[in-house]
Amino acid sequence: MTDTIISRCEAKGLRMTEQRRVIAQVLQDATDHPDVEELYARASAIDPRISIATIYRTVKLFEEAGILERLEFGDGRARYEDAERDHHDHLIDMQSGKVIEFVDPEIEALQEKIAAKLGYELRGHKLELYGVPLRDKS
Repeated sequence: MTDTIISRCEAKGLRMTEQRRVIAQVLQDATDHPDVEELYARASAIDPRISIATIYRTVKLFEEAGILERLEFGDGRARYEDAERDHHDHLIDMQSGKVIEFVDPEIEALQEKIAAKLGYELRGHKLELYGVPLRDKS
């Protein structure tokens, strides 16, 4: 991915207000999977005029334009990530809510093999694993 969320918004003809640019930059800089509340905290720290309603409207607009992907991990919070990020899967810590991204070539190959065995060409997938940390055995 070489372009930014802002450039993709502009390429899709979205009107990019100053507040939308701040929100897009916050999303671009995110290394986690922020929800609306987290986006609001980060964006309003940059521009205190940004309201939570603006965050809701903007993520909905970006999602509808295919720029953001909405993720739901069963905790009642919709989280967001750049839809153009490289493929990865998620492991969700059920105790802390932490989301860990990973890529595993063996899992990728196995999914392709399963699809082929069932007579399909795999075009995409989403894998979410849910777990709790192992107890220290010492």
